[in-house]
Order: sequence, then C-alpha cells, then structure tokens
Amino acid sequence: MVEQNQPTFETVVEALLDASQPFPPRLLHRLSDLTPEELARLREIWPQVGTERRVSLMEDLEDLTDVDTLVFFDDIARFALEDEEARVRASAIRLLFTADDAKLAHSFVRMMRKDPDVHVRAAAANALGNFVYYGELEEIPAETLEVVENALIAVMGMEEDAQVKRWALESLGYSSRPEVPPLIRLAFARADLEWKASALCAMGRSADKAWAETVLAHVDSSLPELQFEAVRAAGQLELAGARRPLLDLLEEPLELDEDVYLAAVWSLSQIGGQGVRERLDDLLEDSDDEEASQLIQDALDNLEFTEGLSLFDMLDVEPEEEEELSRVIDLEEDGADLAGEDEEFDEAEDGEEPRKPTPRKRHRHQ
Repeated sequence: MVEQNQPTFETVVEALLDASQPFPPRLLHRLSDLTPEELARLREIWPQVGTERRVSLMEDLEDLTDVDTLVFFDDIARFALEDEEARVRASAIRLLFTADDAKLAHSFVRMMRKDPDVHVRAAAANALGNFVYYGELEEIPAETLEVVENALIAVMGMEEDAQVKRWALESLGYSSRPEVPPLIRLAFARADLEWKASALCAMGRSADKAWAETVLAHVDSSLPELQFEAVRAAGQLELAGARRPLLDLLEEPLELDEDVYLAAVWSLSQIGGQGVRERLDDLLEDSDDEEASQLIQDALDNLEFTEGLSLFDMLDVEPEEEEELSRVIDLEEDGADLAGEDEEFDEAEDGEEPRKPTPRKRHRHQ
C-alpha cells in the first residue's frame, strides 16, 4: 500500500522512460523495498530505459545507500547483474556488497571468471571478500566458502588484469587458508606500489599479528598509498604498538593526507589505551568539517566498545591472576603513572587475537 503523499510507482516508471528530463532525485527512495508487483513492472520496462539513464540511476542508488542505511535496492541490483551494460553490472555488484546469500557468491564467482569487462570482474573479486569473511565466521556453508576461496586463489595464478588480481588478494586476506600468506608476501615483495598496498590491506584483514612488524614499519611511510593501508591495518590488527605512532601522526593533522588522517582516527578507536580518548576529544573539539566530525564521533563511540571489550577480557581471569589485577586497579585508582609500563602492556596486548575486521566496500571511483 502506497503511503499518503508518496508518489505512485507509475510516476516512477513514467519518469524513468522520459528521456527528455533528468530522473528526479526525490523518486529514488520510491525504488526501495519494492513489492513483487512493482519489481515485475520495473523488469518489464527496464529494456526501454536508455543506457545512460540506467547507469546514472544505479550510481544514484549507490550514493543513496552510502548516506541512508534504511534503503534496500537488492532486488533491483539482482536483475541488473544481467544488464547488457558493464557499468550497470558493476554498480549492481556494489549495491549487493553486504548481501550474504550464497547464491550470489556463485554469481560473483562466475562474473569474476567470465565477464568480458575488467571493471565488472574486479568488482566481483572485491565483493567475494564478504563471502570469505562470512565463511570464516561460519555464517555461510563451508562448501560455498571453498568455492569462493578456490576461485580467488585460481585468479592469482591466471593471466588477468592486475586490478582483478589485487582485489582478489585483498579478498583472500580474510581467509585462513595456508596458501594465502605466501601470496601476500609475494605481492608485498613487488616493486609496484599498488601491489604493496593491496598486500598491506590483506595483512590487516587477516587477524594475524605475524604481520605486525611489516605493518608498523609503514605507518610512517612517506607514500600516502602505503601509509593509508598500514595505518588501517594497524587498527584492524589492534596493534597496541601502533598507538604512540598514530597519536604522533595526529599531532599535526593538517599535514596528513585526508584518508590517512581519517584512518588514523578510526584505528586508534580500535586499539584504545592511554591517551586515545583525550586525543579524539581534542580533534572533535577542533574540527570544523562536518564529515570529519561525524567520523571522530563514531570513533569515540567505537572506542567505548573497544574499552568495554578490554575490561571484559581483564575480568575473565583465573583465581591466581586476581591479585595482580587488583594491584593494577589500585595503582590506577591512586593516580599512579603507568606510562613507564606501556611497553610491557603493549607487548601483552599485541599477543591477543584480534577480531576479523568487517569488509570494506570499494566505490566506483576506486
């Protein structure tokens, strides 16, 4: 049933078919959560919609999902996967980025292998990372995970465009398969900066602190592409040893690449510890950029979660550890300076198993 003051679906259809006028942005929300009848009507008229209109519509839907988490365009994206226009197919894959339907995994594998357009194959390789992630969490059938991992590993040995292979490697970062670490090492050993960046991305996704030394060595890189991935990986791996270098980076935020700055803010929220909340509070107070302020606030909220987990872990102790825990708490309550013990605590924290980082959607301009 159409809500009062909401345009009818036929109004949307007429606007899509009217090539003489731009598609009204106010109608985009009307394409969310379509009824079966509305979806069937859209499929019926879709071939009559001009190519550029279909492309711009899909890109507008992508942009809307970035700012409104309540909209749902998966049904449109599913049939758009078969569109004759490659840009529409690539947009459809990105719109389905968070979907966990195992059938889609098989569709993306097929598109990564066989789609004639390199951008579609790359988008599929990137989207398959979600299914590796879901598989590691045992949220999809093991058989589906195996199909996805086998396909991604196979791509790495093929004559294929570098972007497809790099994004396949990044997707494999979530995998615990023994074939993956050697692939990451080979990629990082290349002279090409994009391959090195993809290797650092995969390291961060691995939840394996064996990569800590490599990641930490590039947090201060003079190359923004590498520095961004290293800073992000440090947060994903929850490397306490990165806390001080990241805090130091944020001493002069105006001198940082914007992406590196935002990655450093978020990574500190994942690591937590002494000085982090104070620095984030200061950055929020000084920020006059709405988008940056929102991310800093989100980081502060995430820090609450991180600190809550740390407290939970501290409380989950054996009886013989209670005396030592009491000593630490007493020192903190007395206002004792624990800065001298940072290295000791950093080493202990870096021995803990980090959580698998959630997948990151790549946008059409990346």
